[in-house]
This record gives sequence, C-alpha cells and structure tokens, in this order.
Amino acid sequence: MPGTLLFEMAAGFLILFFGFLVGWFLSRKISKSHLKHTKEFAENLIADAQREAETRKKELMLEAKDEWYKAKINFENGSQETREELKKLEKELQEREHNINRKVDYLEKRENEINDRRKNLELKLEAISEKKNELSVILKKQNEQLEKVAGMRTEEARNLLISNLEEEAKHQAAKKIREIKDETNRNAAKISREIITLSIERCAADHVVESTVSVVDLPNDEMKGRIIGREGRNIRSFENATGIDVIIDDTPEAVILSGFDPVRREIARLSLQKLIKDGRIHPGRIEEVVEKTKNELIEEMREIGERTYLDLNIHGLHPELVLLLGKLKYRTSYGQNVLQHSKEVAYVSSLLAAELGLDVVIAKRAGLLHDIGKAADHEIEGPHAEIGADLVRRYGEKEIIINAVAAHHEDVEKQSLIAHIVSAADAISGARPGARRETIENYVRRLEKLEKIADTFDGVEKAYAIQAGREIRILVNSKQISDDYAVQLAEDITRKIEDDMQYPGQIRVVVIRETRVIDYAK
Repeated sequence: MPGTLLFEMAAGFLILFFGFLVGWFLSRKISKSHLKHTKEFAENLIADAQREAETRKKELMLEAKDEWYKAKINFENGSQETREELKKLEKELQEREHNINRKVDYLEKRENEINDRRKNLELKLEAISEKKNELSVILKKQNEQLEKVAGMRTEEARNLLISNLEEEAKHQAAKKIREIKDETNRNAAKISREIITLSIERCAADHVVESTVSVVDLPNDEMKGRIIGREGRNIRSFENATGIDVIIDDTPEAVILSGFDPVRREIARLSLQKLIKDGRIHPGRIEEVVEKTKNELIEEMREIGERTYLDLNIHGLHPELVLLLGKLKYRTSYGQNVLQHSKEVAYVSSLLAAELGLDVVIAKRAGLLHDIGKAADHEIEGPHAEIGADLVRRYGEKEIIINAVAAHHEDVEKQSLIAHIVSAADAISGARPGARRETIENYVRRLEKLEKIADTFDGVEKAYAIQAGREIRILVNSKQISDDYAVQLAEDITRKIEDDMQYPGQIRVVVIRETRVIDYAK
C-alpha cells in the first residue's frame, strides 16, 4: 500500500509537470501570435497616420497658396489705388504750382508798373516844383506892378478881396438856405416818410454767409477711413440716404458736406456727428440714424415755426405753413437768413400799416408769409413768389394775402395797399446797409474799383478800402496837395464814386495829408 501510494503520487506529480510544460508551451505560442498581430495593427495605424498627415500637409499648402494669392491681388489693387491717388495729388500740385507762378508773374508786373508810376510821379513833382518857383517869381513881379498901379499894399488888397468874398458868400448862403427851406416845405410829407423808414431800419436781423457746404470736425484722421468703409460702402450708403455729397480730402480732421438743399445738408451734418460720436458706422446703422435725425429735425422745424408766429402774435396758421416757416431757418438769400428776414418784414409791414391806418394784423401776416415759397423752391420749379402764392392759397389764406405774396417782386399786379406795404417792407429789410452780404467776387471787385477811382486823381499816393468797403482812406503827397485842395479832392472823389458805383448805404471818404520832418542828432 505504501508503494502504491508513492507510485500514484509520483505519477500525479509527473502528470502535473507535464501539464505545466504543455500549458507553458501553448501560452508562449499564443503570445507570439498575438504580438505579431499587434505589431501588424500598429504598423497599419502608423501608415494611415502618415498618409493622413501627407494629405493634411497638401491641403494646408493649398490653403496657404490661396491666401497668398488673395493677399497678392489685394496688394496689387491697393497699389493701383495708391498710384492713382499719387497721380491725382501730383496733378493738383502741378496746378497749384502753375497758379503760384501766375501770381508771381502778376506781382512782378504790378511791381514794375508801380516803379514806373513812381518814377513818373517824381519827374512830375520835379517839373511842378520848377513851375512853382517860376510862378512865385512871376507872382512877385505882378504884385509889385499891381502895388504901383493901384497905390495899395498887398495886405490891404487881400483884406478888401476877402471882405468882398465874405459878403458874396453870405448872400449865396442865405439864398441857399431859403431854397432849402422852400424845398423842405414842399416835400414835408416825403421827408417825414423817410424819417419813419430810417427809424424802421433799427430792427436789424441776423444774417449768415450764403453757403452750399458744411464742415464736420473729426476726432482724428483715422475716422475718415471708417466713414469711407470697406470699398467705399459706408460713404455710398450715407450719400444715398441723405442726398448730400461727402468730400474727403487732405484737410486735417475734417470732412465737407456739399449740397444745395440746406435742410438735407443739415440732416447730413447732424447724422454724421451722431455716427462719429457713436462709433458704429455701417450701412444699416447709417440709414437708421439718418431717418431718426430727419424726423427729429422736422419736429424741430415745426417748433421753430410755431414759436415764430406766436412771437408775432399771429394765429390760425395751417400746420404745413408752420413747418415751412421752420424750414426757412435753414435757407439764406444773399447771406441773409430768410426766417429772420420774414420776421423783420412782418414787423416793418405792421408799422407801415399802423402809420397809414390799415389792418395791422393782415399786413403782419402777409409780411411773414411773403417768402414762404423759398422753403419749397428746391422741390418745386418756378419763382418763389409764385410758389408761395400757390402754397398760401392751398392752405386757406385770404385773397389779399395771396396777392401780397405773389406781387412782392412785381410778378403780378398789386391789388391792395397791403401788397404795396409788403413790397416796401421787403425792400427796406433787404436793401438796408449790412442786411445782406455779397458774394466774395462782387465784394472784391467793388473794393478794387473803389481804390482804382481814388488812384485816378493826381497827387494820390495810396488808397485803401477798409471796413468792408464802407470807408476809403486816401494818402496824398503833401508837397503836391495843399490843405485847401485836400477838401476839394475829397469832394471830387465822392462825386466820382457816386457817379460810377452802386453800393448799399454810404461810403466815407477820408483824405489824409501828412507832413513829416526827419532829422538825426549825432
């Protein structure tokens, strides 16, 4: 039994050992196979990753080439625009240089003319001095001969002549005074009306410069690019929304708005200021701001119109006429604000009607509405008097006011005294000195003509038109012009100006004769 047990134990052990060897051999074989499959799977993953990397690399290279091509196209377009701008600037510089050269040539020509005139004057003065000396000798001889013939000294003869001249001057002065008094009595009514007109002129109105452009200040020059927008879409959208041209040039920190309709130009100015302040500038925002500004300005004009007719104590105006009155605030005529002009005409018309015993309320109403057509003459063709008459007729005004509006520029026949009063008040307001400004060309032309008239007289050295042409100061040669002749020269120049020129108000003529004696202490 012990031997059998031992044998069974040994057999069991051998079986276990053999099973272990078989298991170990099988497990090793299976591990090698799994490792082989794993290695093949890894190699496949690596190959797929490499192929994907190559594909991605090619895609990135294509995208980079596409971006480079687009950048190249944009650069070439920008370079073309830059070249065109440089050509434009070069052309402008050439034009400016040409203008400067023309001015330099003109100044040189003017300087040569002045030098020639100075030389001629010096020669004339020398000849005059010689003639004066000869005349003094001749007069001395004549005085000696007269003293011998008359038996009277020179001083006695001078006193007798002065006494006779004084008597004659007194007689002529008395005669002239009597003629003036007779003329005054004959024209007393006319003079009184002139006095009333002069008193009316005291109600002066504000005036502004006639302009078709507005300037909008910018915080910096970078804002110009934002206003223009990408490929100019912002500026095109703004011009389409407002109907106003936007001029962006090399003026630092400013853009110019140009247009003949003052209301549209004001809407554009206010809208652009809001957009600059807000900072959001794009087509959608531009249209929104312009529409909002337009509505706000309409309400503001309506308030201005209501305040105007209430200040003048006028009632019952149609709402559309009230709005048109407000529009007149942004309308000018020869530099005079049309709304202020209309208020002044209404006031003067009421004064004239009161003096003549007519209806003051009707006269004031007609005076206020006489230029209402100017609020719509940018939209309707025809003279503003005709447009205004059609508007007041449409909105229910009386026939007497319609006729006054239509006839204030003599386009139709006046049918009432109110029409004559409105026409006269319009002339008083528009023609009084300082009420309206002329265009710069007419202004400069008038100053040049004023100085040229003074230069035509002998003895005048320099003439300067000052105070906007309301005064001319004339410097004369003290050796050639005496104090007595300076008075006569001022009168002659005054008459020449009155005959050759047309001007508002009056022009003051000042003749200055100065004698300077210069010496040096050594």
